[in-house]
Amino acid sequence: MTFYRWPWLLGLATLAAGATVCSGARPPILRPSFGLTGTAKDVSGLPISRATCTLTGPGLIQGLTVRTDAQGRFSYTGLVPGSFNLTCAAFHYQPVQKKGIAVGAEVSPSIEVILPPEIMLRQRVEVRAKAGRLSPQSAARPSTLNAASLESLPLVQEKFTAALPLVPGVVRTPDGRLSIKGSLENQGMLLVDSAETVDPVTGSFSIEVPIDAIESLQVYKTAYLAQYGRFSGGLATIHTKAPPDHWTYQLNDFLPTPRIEAGHIAGIADDRPRLSFGGPLIPGKLDFGEYLVYIYGRDPVRGLPYPHNEIKTEGLTSLTDFQYVVSDRHLLSGNVMVFPLRREFADINSLIPQSASSNYGQRGESVALTDRYLRANGSILTTVMKETLFSSYAYGQGQQDMLVTPEGWGGNFFNTWRRSSDQQEIHQTYEIPRWVGWGNHAFTFGADFIHRAYTGVSISRPVLIRRQDGTLAEQIDFSGPAALNAEDTEVAGFAEDHWTLANRWALDAGLRYSGQTIGEPAAFSPRLGVVYAPGSRGRTVLRGGFGVFYDRVPLLAGDFTGNPRRSVTYFSSNGMPLGPPIPFQNYYEKIGEDGVVVPSGHHLASTPYNLTWSGELDQEITPNLLLRISYLISRTDNEFVISPRQTSPTKGLLLLSNTGRSRYHEVDGTLHYRPGRNADLNVSYVYSRARGDLNTLSEIYVPFEQPVIRPDFFANLPSDIPQRVVTWGRFQLPWRTVVSPLFDVHSGFPFSVFDARQNYVGSPDHLHFPTFLSLDMKMMKEFRFPLVPWLKNHTLRGGLEVFNVTNHQNPRDVFSNVTSPYYGHFVGFQHRTYDLSVDIVY
Repeated sequence: MTFYRWPWLLGLATLAAGATVCSGARPPILRPSFGLTGTAKDVSGLPISRATCTLTGPGLIQGLTVRTDAQGRFSYTGLVPGSFNLTCAAFHYQPVQKKGIAVGAEVSPSIEVILPPEIMLRQRVEVRAKAGRLSPQSAARPSTLNAASLESLPLVQEKFTAALPLVPGVVRTPDGRLSIKGSLENQGMLLVDSAETVDPVTGSFSIEVPIDAIESLQVYKTAYLAQYGRFSGGLATIHTKAPPDHWTYQLNDFLPTPRIEAGHIAGIADDRPRLSFGGPLIPGKLDFGEYLVYIYGRDPVRGLPYPHNEIKTEGLTSLTDFQYVVSDRHLLSGNVMVFPLRREFADINSLIPQSASSNYGQRGESVALTDRYLRANGSILTTVMKETLFSSYAYGQGQQDMLVTPEGWGGNFFNTWRRSSDQQEIHQTYEIPRWVGWGNHAFTFGADFIHRAYTGVSISRPVLIRRQDGTLAEQIDFSGPAALNAEDTEVAGFAEDHWTLANRWALDAGLRYSGQTIGEPAAFSPRLGVVYAPGSRGRTVLRGGFGVFYDRVPLLAGDFTGNPRRSVTYFSSNGMPLGPPIPFQNYYEKIGEDGVVVPSGHHLASTPYNLTWSGELDQEITPNLLLRISYLISRTDNEFVISPRQTSPTKGLLLLSNTGRSRYHEVDGTLHYRPGRNADLNVSYVYSRARGDLNTLSEIYVPFEQPVIRPDFFANLPSDIPQRVVTWGRFQLPWRTVVSPLFDVHSGFPFSVFDARQNYVGSPDHLHFPTFLSLDMKMMKEFRFPLVPWLKNHTLRGGLEVFNVTNHQNPRDVFSNVTSPYYGHFVGFQHRTYDLSVDIVY
């Protein structure tokens, strides 16, 4: 790892730890005959263990600190008569202070302290016997999937990214891209334990987190807290499990899935064993956990002949985490991740054979360290440091020229690239204990520092666009190899207040400042969220908010002019050139003071930003049934878009501008029904529209460069599906059996129509695929195998998954060129598939 680049950080952390430990010494205190007892609980009335409670008052100069037991109880003895103040705090909860506690009566007073969930850094959601407890704590309500849901739901792949589309407003397009509230994942952000976990160059969610390590997965479409920044789309956060305090072992899904062709086994289709183990290295002080996933896949693509229809994947993901209890008030945790991956024929579909596809690979590692110190007054100082190294590459299957025809691609993919990147980040927050004054206030302040850099090379070969009769319509040539590099440093600061008034009103108000060296030098992002709970029973909660969100600049935009230059030659119907090659020089598009477009070789010093408004009604219909209705409007401006422009018969420009925009609005109605501890059902209906510029930087260059760059249009986005119903649940049946269904039906995805030169015919994305419908099921059962000695004392868990139970024909591709004899035919129909798994729990 490369933390050696930060010796000053390690020295500072060492000094801070030493100072903290030294400050833990307590002076002698008086011990009269009076006492104080109490219990720390959460808002659901459940006890909180290992909470820190500090008592200050007569005879206690620096305070007396104790920790709660497993039942949340604490006690003090040997107190002098007088008035005392008590502050209780726990990690993942907001600290609470009670003042003026009288001690001196014959009967020791007993105090009940209710700690609200920590909304500033972490919001832990637990569903118990009821559908959900309405809480006016925060205006930014995430959608949450816990570990039990991730384990039991039928996911095509055992990855957290496969679970994200279960959330209303999250869509996976046919090419595998994720979209959150109408924006690609590259415009969103993934935080793992409060640290960024994305490709530093593109922003893609390319770094997998072992699913067994995840405690909760949350998706924010309205992240109004000012601590969040560097995205203009959605925010996904993962909280990993704390290392176990006793030794545990678990081996999941270790049986490979066979490939069945023509009724015979033809090899292994899929094998993704997962191993997790951990326990105390120093009991009561240092805990350790390890999560390993090996990935071997031969994923078939319908529409291509076997055996030339497989995407071949092999990789390994490892997450090693630890937690060290320095003292009752000081917690140190960290993790190390390694994530190599190789994928052959990564982008094949019914119209792209293996020979014309691109391979993809990556390797990388990251080290993260989190230091949390709980002061005696209940304030919390949190410091997060992380370094990520990420290298990736892509290349075609040979050196032939690439062919683009009305019926698909041929030849070999034209572009080869390699990138090496690194990112360093520091995040620090300081939470002040609740302050009483016109209600309760919880102030949080913080600062961020992020540095990213990359170097790379891009090489492209000719692209030939042919007509249906085989004649050449257009040829695209490229200049020689291009060396690319860019770097960016961002500094940000924020302040926010969570203000609650009369237990009915709550206000989240904050301001974030950020500055980037290749983006907006000074940007201010105000955030405001309001919560109101009318009535005394708290069965209705109204939420609303507004926020400005500044993205980070993609590093690909930092050196756009360094990409290979394209030259285009047009040909007549008889194959003769219509003129000399037209070079399209790469430039940034800037607007002069007189409003005239000025091509420039310098970056745009601009950052995409988003404005989001939302409103929400939460209504408890019965104790077991919760209704949620929400409305959201999102608009993003200053997006980076690419436009080819021919300035004369012999010259042209390929311009990167910041004039892109997108618009998204959504109406969501969700019912959550929980009749008991053994059943849970969610039903959501979403109406949404997503429109925007089609030639965004991510669409053209991520994950692979597009061979043909058409003029930019503002139209329906690829993720635009106006109507969707998604239902999923988890039902625990007798005989230790769990059944989880997943039903998804939505409007078909949009697609465009093209002519012989691959130009748009009519408006882009104005036609749609047929309606998508899928019913998936997963059944798990626990059992024992007493006949095998080394298994008889351990629990086994078998699983059966059925995907597309109804065998509905959901096409993935379409012949969309008007000159093809197959124009309008849908292909790549999906079939019913099965998967078996066996887990061993030690």
